[in-house]
Amino acid sequence: MGYVSAVPVPQPRAARAAVPTGGRRSLAAALLLGALGATVVLLSAGQIWAEGTASVGGGSVPVEADGGTVTGVPTALAIVGLAALFAVFAVRRTGRTLVAALLALSGAGAALAALLGASDSAALDAEAARISGDTAAAVAGLTHTVWPYVTAAGALLILLAGLFALRFGKNWPAMGGRYERSGTPRAGRKAPTTDPDRPEDLWKALDRGEDPTQGA
Repeated sequence: MGYVSAVPVPQPRAARAAVPTGGRRSLAAALLLGALGATVVLLSAGQIWAEGTASVGGGSVPVEADGGTVTGVPTALAIVGLAALFAVFAVRRTGRTLVAALLALSGAGAALAALLGASDSAALDAEAARISGDTAAAVAGLTHTVWPYVTAAGALLILLAGLFALRFGKNWPAMGGRYERSGTPRAGRKAPTTDPDRPEDLWKALDRGEDPTQGA
């Protein structure tokens, strides 16, 4: 008559140490949203945001202003957000929460600045005054392109990346951790053994600052 063993079958280490599926998905989503959003903001901020005409010598000349001329806030905050996106993986616990909040605030601030710039005419008025030589000159026929709104959309992606980091960041891995995925400390490196009968081992021990006579 046979006997049934009650010893549990050990599970593969990879299965026990795997990061939760939700954590992997949120991590991939945050990276994609943050990187894509920052790229969109940086590219669209260099496009023409506003156009118009300025009166010069009885005629009119076209004037235009790009996003950087209208406001440099979205570009600066996109760079801050991109740095915060990668800094999230270098910190843990409270530090990760603070960096994730900075990421979200960068996206929100860049979106607000872009929307305010969509109706701004100060940059074109300054350009009209420069061209005409009249400090009181104002631009005529002011129109705005779609690029401020594209910038705002990219900034919202950065905001979403920050919200993902705030909500799911505690499940993400961190760089340079002292512990393995199982939570146990890594085993220290075993010191090399010294053979007192081998002169080369004695010289190596002395070079390491060890006393080869101990334990002999």
